[in-house]
Amino acid sequence: MTSHPSPRSVADLFAADGRLKAVPRRPARRDALLAHLAATLFDDGRDYRESEVNEALLTVHEDFSALRRYLVTGGFLARTKDGSAYRRQQRPGSPEGAITAVA
Repeated sequence: MTSHPSPRSVADLFAADGRLKAVPRRPARRDALLAHLAATLFDDGRDYRESEVNEALLTVHEDFSALRRYLVTGGFLARTKDGSAYRRQQRPGSPEGAITAVA
């Protein structure tokens, strides 16, 4: 019997104050969380400075740098080569975290 994370399962990762209790270790559960964070904290089509990404992530967890790294390596946020700008991915898992063109 295999259980798959559902969107509702993300809610139990947060305390009553809206902050994360912990970052999940299991990849599938962590990916569900990252998808939720990308969708709720970052707007489509907008570039964010690293400080803005950090501030947004700090609203949910003190380890913003780990969350930022997971978002980029997981393909949820794209980062310019120089690290100066981030953008929410249209399609998670794009090669090299490249920003996907929108038709």
